[in-house]
Amino acid sequence: MGPNSVVIEGEGEMVTSSRRDILVGLGASAMVMAACSGSRASTWPQRPINVIMPLQAGSASDIAVRIAGEVIGQRLGQNLVIENVTGAAGLLGATRAARAQPDGYTLGAFNNSILTIMPNIRAKKPDFDPFADFLPIVGVANIPTYLGVHKSVPATTVTELIAYLKSKNGEVTCATGGPGSPQHLAAEMFMALTGTKMTQVPYRGATAAATDLAGGHSQVMFIAHSLYLPFEQTGNIRLLGFCGPARSAALPDMATLDEQGIKGFDYSSWLGFFAIKGTPVDIVERLRKDAFAVLTGTIVDKLTKAGLEPWFKDNTQLAQIMKADDIRWKQVIKTANLSLD
Repeated sequence: MGPNSVVIEGEGEMVTSSRRDILVGLGASAMVMAACSGSRASTWPQRPINVIMPLQAGSASDIAVRIAGEVIGQRLGQNLVIENVTGAAGLLGATRAARAQPDGYTLGAFNNSILTIMPNIRAKKPDFDPFADFLPIVGVANIPTYLGVHKSVPATTVTELIAYLKSKNGEVTCATGGPGSPQHLAAEMFMALTGTKMTQVPYRGATAAATDLAGGHSQVMFIAHSLYLPFEQTGNIRLLGFCGPARSAALPDMATLDEQGIKGFDYSSWLGFFAIKGTPVDIVERLRKDAFAVLTGTIVDKLTKAGLEPWFKDNTQLAQIMKADDIRWKQVIKTANLSLD
C-alpha cells in the first residue's frame, strides 16, 4: 500500500482506498446534504406557523406581534397563528416555546421583561435559558411606557405625585398586569428610586389593569401608549411623564421621569421574534432575511397608529441589545434591591 492509502476494515475483509477517493466521496456527500438543506428551506413552510405570545391578548406586545406577524406570514406564504400562553409574567409561555419541536413551525414573540428582567429578578431561575434556548430573528417594536394616574389623583407632575404618595404612605393603589409584569417592575423601580410606597394591584394582564385605571378603581399605572389610546379622549387618565431614557416620538413635549428629577430612571420595553434552538439553520436564515426585509418600511404607520414605535433590528443587533439589557438589568436590580421572592 502507498503512503497515501488508508485501510478500511469491514466484516472479514480489508479494503484499500486512497485518501483522494475518500475526500472526493466526502465532498460529494456534503454537496448532497447542502442540496437537501437548500431544498428544505425553499419548500418551508408548508403549513401555518405557530407563534407563542406569552402575554395577554390586546396587550401592547400582542398588538405589535399581530401587526408584524401578518406581513411576515404574507412574505412566507403561510399564516402566523398567534397563540397567547399567559402566566407567571410570561415565563410560562416562554418555557413552552423552549420545549417546542424545533422544526420551524413554532416561534416565540418575547419582550425584554421575559428575557432579561424576570430571569434576573427571581431567585428561582426559569425553566429556560434566554440565551441558549432561543435564536434571535428580528426586533419589531419598542413599547412606549408612561407614568399615568386617574384624573382624581391631585398631581399634574411627577414631583407632585411623589409628594402625594409620601403623604398617603402606601394607601394609593397601582395597577399592574400581574407579578413580574412590565408595569409591576417599573413601579418597583419607581418606588425604590423615590422612597415612596404604593399598594400594587395585580390584574390578569395589562389590558384589564388599564381599564380599571380609567374606571378609577386604581389610581396609578405605568401604562403603554397603546393601552392609553382607547381612553385618551375620555380624559380619565392623565399622563405625567415618559419612562424611557429619551423623550417619546409620539409625545415629544412630555418630559421623561429622569428629566423630572428621578435620575437614572429608564424603563424601556422592546419586543422581538425568536426561533427555537435546534431549528434547521437554513430555515432560521430564511426567517431572518425575509422577516427583516418585509418589516422595514411596511408597517411603520400601523405600529405608530397603534401607539408603538417601529424598532426594526436584525438578528445580530437584537442579540447585542439583549446581552446589553441583561447586564443593565442585573445592575438595576442590585442597586434598587428589587426582588419578586
